[in-house]
Amino acid sequence: MAVPKKRTGHAAQGSRRANWKATKPETTKCPNCGATVLTHTVCTECGTYKGQPVKLADKAAAAAASEKPAKKASKSKAEKAEEVKVEEVKAEEVSEEKSEE
Repeated sequence: MAVPKKRTGHAAQGSRRANWKATKPETTKCPNCGATVLTHTVCTECGTYKGQPVKLADKAAAAAASEKPAKKASKSKAEKAEEVKVEEVKAEEVSEEKSEE
């Protein structure tokens, strides 16, 4: 193994280390919540990366929200008639209140 013949002086050591500097990390804004985030990392505020949720639970919720809703079951005639009756009763109550005033 190589062994140096002379000890390195402070000036030589300092000039060698002159170019070894700390750099400021690159940051971006999260497209989802707008928080400042380190590049190529998951947002600590909302848990997304490139606008996509990272957690499995969040992915499932996002997938469920993006799916088309199932067709609504058609109402039976009895339910439709009941709704019409309720609307008529409400209309009568409103007209009674107006006549009292």
